[in-house]
Amino acid sequence: MPESQLDRFILAAEMGPPTDAEAMEVLARREHGDPIADLGAVVSLADVVELQEGCLRVVAAPAIRTYIVSLMDAIRSRPEVSLPASMRSGVYLQRASQAWALFEGRDFVLPDDVKLLAVPVLAHRLGMRGRAKAVDVLADVIASVPLPPLRHH
Repeated sequence: MPESQLDRFILAAEMGPPTDAEAMEVLARREHGDPIADLGAVVSLADVVELQEGCLRVVAAPAIRTYIVSLMDAIRSRPEVSLPASMRSGVYLQRASQAWALFEGRDFVLPDDVKLLAVPVLAHRLGMRGRAKAVDVLADVIASVPLPPLRHH
């Protein structure tokens, strides 16, 4: 996909190829039909809207926003990065962190939420020079940027 389209996806997950056992299971499940066609909804539209609205009520304190900006600045300063993460990337990292906090039963984001989601939110957005890998650069950046001090919520 073009870079401009990749930047519109909030998360990317690498699954890799299935194991032989997983491949056999996929084939067995599809031998006599399509199990996807038999799937039903697990949440209603109202549930989705409620989760979206709940996510927006989760607080990302100024220290969390400063941490996200520091991560983005550190990525931009890396010589291996030819195309740094856009501002949309920072917005998505904050939003994904808010969603994670909500799923964890909190109404506030922790630095660990941001750290956990930085690679899946940012890696597919970075253009790299040479043989550098975005995941490795992000791991270095996450390890090098100090966590913000937070007051108890």
